[in-house]
Amino acid sequence: QVQLVESGGGLVQAGGSLRLSCAASETFARFYRMGWYRQPPGKQREMVATIDNLDNTDYADSVKGRFTISTDDAKGAMYLQMNTLKPEDTAVYYCSAEPYGLEPTYWGKGALVTVSS
Repeated sequence: QVQLVESGGGLVQAGGSLRLSCAASETFARFYRMGWYRQPPGKQREMVATIDNLDNTDYADSVKGRFTISTDDAKGAMYLQMNTLKPEDTAVYYCSAEPYGLEPTYWGKGALVTVSS
């Protein structure tokens, strides 16, 4: 069972920055794509950013130019650098890992990010 653990959430003022980290219990080579998703209060979970095994990235329109996804395979870690945060970025942020084959996507338990105005 793959374990994903997020860290780095917290309270920040609008315009500030935070960096989320995701630590995986297995090598990233097992996954063809990893990503960050978020669930704002009272809303559905949505994609924030993804990165695949060729380092191709994809971002939600709402975070383009402000957020950056990256991985450090040697450390088994994935990051989400979030700059110029807005109150609408307030959400629980989840780390995901999609294995090759028929295994389901793995999810972390989430990290709360609160942006105050």
